[in-house]
Amino acid sequence: MEGNARAALLESVIEHLAEHGLGGATLRSIASAIGTSHRMLIYHFGSRDGLLLAIVRRVEEQQRAAMAELAADPGGSTADLARRMWERVADPRVQPHARLFFELYGRALQGDPGAAPMLEWVVPTWVDELTALLVDRGLPADEARATARLGLATVRGLLLDLLATGDRAGAAAAPARGGHPAAHPANGELWPAGPRHLPDSTSNWEEAP
Repeated sequence: MEGNARAALLESVIEHLAEHGLGGATLRSIASAIGTSHRMLIYHFGSRDGLLLAIVRRVEEQQRAAMAELAADPGGSTADLARRMWERVADPRVQPHARLFFELYGRALQGDPGAAPMLEWVVPTWVDELTALLVDRGLPADEARATARLGLATVRGLLLDLLATGDRAGAAAAPARGGHPAAHPANGELWPAGPRHLPDSTSNWEEAP
């Protein structure tokens, strides 16, 4: 029962922060916003850092669930995998959670003790999992890993672009405009066949978060 209460509180906190951002929110302000007391948050999470860490772990669970969903069709092509990944992250219904993801990511990079554990999985785990999916679809292991990293960086960079500009069509079309004609998330070709398709110059590419 206590575990259910903690989980329900955590989901309420995440929904609130996804909508309003974390910013300088305190336990008291968060508690007030979700209709509980800061004592209840302290009881279940110990501190603001403890609450933030719980949020990061929940985000990790959601990310792993997303990966499991992507892997559910082992017979799907690389293009299908790319299309489904882009459709998932670009869905307007999940954009508040995407904003929270990037806010937590930024805090992790700044060394926030509650968010820092995110760096252990936010890139390495996704690259590993995507590499395995691409190997299953016939890419050699070395090409698959480079392709997975490029695909992950591209998706996250374009998602950040989408959140900042609201230009869905522009975000979807950008890779083809940037000298990478095979990389077009809207038509399911976000990932090229491998590193041999990379442009000679990366001057038209921006670093993803």
